[in-house]
Amino acid sequence: MIRIAVVTDIHHHATHGKSALHSLADFVVWANTEKPDIVLDLGDRITDVDKQTDMRLQREVAEIFAELEAPVQHLCGNHDRDNLSVGENAEILRTGLDNTVIDLGDWQLAVWRADTRFTYHETNAGFVLPEADLRWLSQMTQQVDKPTLIASHIPFSGHSQIGNYYFERNAEYSTYPQSQRIRAAIAQARVPLACIAGHVHRNTVTTIDGIPHLTQQSLTECFTTGGEPAHAWGLLKLGSKLEWQVFGNDPFELRLTPSRKRSPAPLAPFVFEQRA
Repeated sequence: MIRIAVVTDIHHHATHGKSALHSLADFVVWANTEKPDIVLDLGDRITDVDKQTDMRLQREVAEIFAELEAPVQHLCGNHDRDNLSVGENAEILRTGLDNTVIDLGDWQLAVWRADTRFTYHETNAGFVLPEADLRWLSQMTQQVDKPTLIASHIPFSGHSQIGNYYFERNAEYSTYPQSQRIRAAIAQARVPLACIAGHVHRNTVTTIDGIPHLTQQSLTECFTTGGEPAHAWGLLKLGSKLEWQVFGNDPFELRLTPSRKRSPAPLAPFVFEQRA
């Protein structure tokens, strides 16, 4: 089986000392012991402050990632982008940050680095998905010829945020406004797909059109763990089945069989006759 180690939403911050870095260092020790085929960093490595501080925080995180023995694929989260460009993140991490597809053998990994910069406007705040990113994803899923894991920072399942500390009352910021178009784009694939994202700081699974959408808990989140950091990271195993285990103080386990079958279009709204 293909084995992918996953960490997300590290949120290293100037006022939190080195706690996030200590947790990240623990993840690196674990990953070097487990020897996965690849490591996925789904973004939000820092909590933004200002450009100068963010540069320093990103460098501190990058120094720890550099100790990993397995190859790493990084994505940018919204906090990585508030004060820094994609290019500045790439320079610090010493890697490219374009959309890419990686052949893993029986599966492939599509690293969808769609823009995650949050737009702060009083009347129209939120995420803006560039058409170029949507076209890339649509073309990739039309051409794919083997099972594919799609990794992104922001989920696009549109799943319920009820019970989520951050997003129950702010669900519009948990995904892209074009999430329905994104789901329609990936539904074109004729092979099994699975999606994994961060951003919402919660372990979840939502199946749409036969495609499981996973979101993984933040490394340092504490709203589900009674005030203690979640210390969460995951291991995905991809073969004839998909197995996902999240370790730490907010554990989660999942095993399923991805399908290439898509769901029929949903029924029209029910119409009921008036009764006297």
